[in-house]
Amino acid sequence: MLDAALELFAHRVPEDVSLDDVAEAAGVSRPLVYRYVPGGKQQLYEAALRSAAEDLEHCFAEPPEGPLTQRLSRALDRYLAFVGEHDAGFSALLQGGSVVGTSRTTAIVDGVRRAAAGHILRHLDVAEPGPRLRMTVRMWITAVEAASLIWLDEDKEPPLDELRDWLVEQFVACLVATAARDAQTAEVVRAALAMETADGPIGTLARQVLPVVGDAAHLL
Repeated sequence: MLDAALELFAHRVPEDVSLDDVAEAAGVSRPLVYRYVPGGKQQLYEAALRSAAEDLEHCFAEPPEGPLTQRLSRALDRYLAFVGEHDAGFSALLQGGSVVGTSRTTAIVDGVRRAAAGHILRHLDVAEPGPRLRMTVRMWITAVEAASLIWLDEDKEPPLDELRDWLVEQFVACLVATAARDAQTAEVVRAALAMETADGPIGTLARQVLPVVGDAAHLL
């Protein structure tokens, strides 16, 4: 029933979805829907959002072992797999926080973002992030959400593994840019880079970027 509700809410605003619609889409009787959701459509909408949110909240949980980019890659594999398998639900979740949101639905979506930020900061081994580092992490989470929606809109192109690698590279680039202005982030970047290998994502990124900026030595 929750899956059917997410599918409907992903394509139509809640005002245009009735409990009868949900019953029909789920293949259950109308009395059964009313029995389980006595609070009506809004209760069902929020329950559907929470179902999607609970899955997403755990995507970035990862043991604190190994290079940062490997941990982020595994987390994004789970996140993007959820997006790909529950595209309607993912769209409904984000729409619930930005398009048709109430204070409760906004809190559900914001809870996912805060949980993701908390996991990432733990990956960075930062207990008390300053405003610049905290903003960088939250900006990247927003970018991941936007990229995921665009990816769905573009018929899931580029391939998932290419999108995952690009998002990891974007995070590293954001951290490096912030490190130029923030001592705490610079310390985090140095610690993270020390764990990377030459044949890993950061080594590959460095070899790809250097030829692009190689002709800009006059700026140094």
